[in-house]
Amino acid sequence: MTFYLLFVGFVSILAQVVILRELNVAFFGVELVYILALAVWLLWTATGALAGRRIRPSSESAVGYLFVAFALVVPADVAFIRAFRALSGGIPGAYLPFGAQVAGLLAALLPAGVVLGLLFQWAASAYMGPKRTLAEAYALESVGGVFGGLASTLFLKFGIQNFTIAVLCSVASLLAVFAASRSKGSAGGPSRRGACYAGAIVLPVILLLLVGGDHVDRALTRLSHPSLVASRDSPYSRITVTRQGDQFTVFENDALAFETQSPAAEELVHVAAAQVPAVGRVLILGGGVEGTVAEILKYSPQRVDYVELNPVIVSLTEESLPRPYWEPLRSREVELSIGDPRRFVDRAVPYNIILIGAPDPTSGQTNRFYTAEFFERCRGALAAGGVLALRLRSSENVWTPFVAYRNTSIYRALTSAFRDVVVLPGATNIVVASEAPLPRDPVLLAERLKDRGVPTRLVTPEYLSYLYTNDRFAAIARVVSTTAIPPNTDARPVCYKYSSMIWLSKFFPKLVTADIGSPESSSRGLTVAAVVGALLLCGIFAACRRRLRLRRVVLAGLAGFVGMVIETVLILHYQVKSGVLYQNLGILLMVFMAGLSAGSWLVPLLFRRLAAGAAQTQKTLPLALFGGFSILNLAFVGALWINLPVGLGAVSFPLFAGGFFVSGVFAYASLLGTEDQRTLISPLYAADLLGGCAGSVVGSMILIPFLGMEQTAGLMAALSLLALLAV
Repeated sequence: MTFYLLFVGFVSILAQVVILRELNVAFFGVELVYILALAVWLLWTATGALAGRRIRPSSESAVGYLFVAFALVVPADVAFIRAFRALSGGIPGAYLPFGAQVAGLLAALLPAGVVLGLLFQWAASAYMGPKRTLAEAYALESVGGVFGGLASTLFLKFGIQNFTIAVLCSVASLLAVFAASRSKGSAGGPSRRGACYAGAIVLPVILLLLVGGDHVDRALTRLSHPSLVASRDSPYSRITVTRQGDQFTVFENDALAFETQSPAAEELVHVAAAQVPAVGRVLILGGGVEGTVAEILKYSPQRVDYVELNPVIVSLTEESLPRPYWEPLRSREVELSIGDPRRFVDRAVPYNIILIGAPDPTSGQTNRFYTAEFFERCRGALAAGGVLALRLRSSENVWTPFVAYRNTSIYRALTSAFRDVVVLPGATNIVVASEAPLPRDPVLLAERLKDRGVPTRLVTPEYLSYLYTNDRFAAIARVVSTTAIPPNTDARPVCYKYSSMIWLSKFFPKLVTADIGSPESSSRGLTVAAVVGALLLCGIFAACRRRLRLRRVVLAGLAGFVGMVIETVLILHYQVKSGVLYQNLGILLMVFMAGLSAGSWLVPLLFRRLAAGAAQTQKTLPLALFGGFSILNLAFVGALWINLPVGLGAVSFPLFAGGFFVSGVFAYASLLGTEDQRTLISPLYAADLLGGCAGSVVGSMILIPFLGMEQTAGLMAALSLLALLAV
C-alpha cells in the first residue's frame, strides 16, 4: 500500500493542476471560478473520503480498480470541460447562464474528486496496522504530492500541452497498479491480478491518446473554436487563434484578446500621443501584437521598447497571422523583450510615453499592473513631461456602483503616483496620467493630431474634440473625485473584488444596481462579524474540550481552514509581485506538500516522546503548533510592512511552514486517544478537506478583497490563538 499512497498524492496534485487549468480556460480566465473550482475539488474529495467509510473494499484490489477508473476519468474530464459549452448550446465566446456554469463545474470535478477521496480512504485503511498511523499515511500521500507538483511544473516548462499532461497522469495511475502488483507480498493474489488485467485492457486506449494527443487536443479545442488556426498552452495561459475570412481573432484563456480588424489599438496610441509635443521614446507593456506597435510607428519614434510577459502570444502571432500584422515587431526601431513588465520598468530608460496594454484587472496576474506600487515604478521611468496611458473596459453612459468603485480605486492609485490624471469617456475608458499638467484643450489636441498627418480610422481631430467636450467627460471627473474608495495596491487589491462583482452581474442582473458599500464600510461590518464570530468560536472550542471526537474533527478542520487561507494569501501575494503563478504553481504546491509530509512524520515522533511526560508537558505540542501558525501570519504582516522582496525562494519557506503546521495539527488530532486509527480516516481527512474548502472560498472571496492581505493574515493569527481553547 506504500506504492498506492505515494501515487495517490502524485496523481492528485498532477490532475488538480490539469483540471483546474482547463476550467480556468473554459470560464475565460476569471480567477473567481478558479477559486471556486479549488473549493469544489476539496468538497468532492471529502465526500469520497466520507463515502469510503461506509463502502468497505472487499480486498486491496479495489484500490487498484479505482486507479484504473481514475486513468479514464482524467482525460474524460478534460474532454467534458471543453465540450460542455457546446453541449449546453452556448455560442463560442459567450458566457453560459451562471446556473449552467456552476452545474458544469460541479459535474466536471465530481468524478476525479470522489475517486481520489475513496482512494485515500481505502489505501490508508489497507496501509495502517498496529504500528502504522494515519499521520504516516498522510505523510506518504504528501510525499507523492511533492513529486506531482514538480512534474506539473516541469511539464509546463518544457511546453507539454495540458491534454498530454492529462494523459500522462492516466499513465501514472496505471503504473501504480502495475508497480503495486510487483511489490513484496503481492504475488499470488488473484484479486490483485484482476486489477492488473483491467489496467492492461485500459492501457492501449491511454497509449493511443498519448500518441495521437495533438490531434485529439485540436479536435477538442474546435468544439469551442470551429474556425481554429492554432492553439497552444503556455505557463501563463492558453492562446488560441481563429480565422473568419480575412479576420483573425486571438483568444487568451478563451477570452477575446484582440482581432485584427478592430481599431482598439488606435484609441490608446493616438490619444496618448496627442498629450506630448513630440513622440520620442515609447514603452509598450503588453498588447503590442494587437496593433499598438504598428500604430506608434506611424509617428517615427526614436525607439520603441515592447515588453510581453507571454512569449507564446508573440510566437503564435508570427506563425499564424499574415505578415502585415507581425512585421512591425521586427522594425529596426522596435526592441522586443520577453519578461515581466514590472521588473522591466525598474531598469528602463526615460520614456516620453508608456502604454499599458495589459488586460483588465480581473485576476491577481493582471491586477498587478493597476496598483499604486506599479504606477510609482512607471513614474520613475518617465521623462519630464512624459505620460502614462492605459484603458479600462467600462460602460458608455452609466457607471454602476461596482464599475465606479473599481475605476475609482485605479484612479486613486494613479493620483498617488502622478499629479494629474484624466479619464476619458467611452465603452473603453482611456486613462492618461502625468507629473506635468495634462492638456484639456480639445483644439490643441486636435491640431497636434492633424499636424502629424498620421493615417487613422477612428481617432480623428473631431473625435478627440468629442471626447473632451461631451457631458460624460465632466461627469466621470466628478465620480472619481468624490467616490470614497481607497487606492488599489499590491497588499490590498480593492478593484479585484469589484471586478469579480462586475463579472457576477453578467448572470445576476440585480447586481448591476446593487451597492454593497465601500471597503471601509464593509470592513467595519466584517469587524463586527469577526467579534461575534470570535465569541461563538470561544464557546465551540470550550465545548470541544469535553468531547474527544468533536475536538479531533474541529482541530483538523481548523488547521485546514487557517492553512488554506494563509496559502491563498501567500500565493496571491507571489502572483501580485511576480506574475508567474501559472508557471510556478506546481512548485508552490510541491513546497506546501513537502511541509505536509514533514509535519506528518515529525509531529508523531514528538507526540510519542511527550506522551510519557506530565500532562502539562503534553500540551506543549499543540501550543507550539498553533503558536507557530500565529507567528507565521504575523511574520507575513511584518514582511508587508517593510515591503520585503518576494521571490520563489522567499515565498517557499512560509508555504512549507504552513503545510507543516496543517499536517502537524492533523497528526496531533489523529493521535489523541487510543481508538482504532482506521476509524479516524474519514472524519479527520474529510474535516481537513472541508476546512480547506471553506478557507479557499472565505479567504479569496471575502477576507482578502474586503480586508486586504495584511488584516486577513492578522485575523488568522488571532484565530490560531483562539484555537488553543480547544486543546
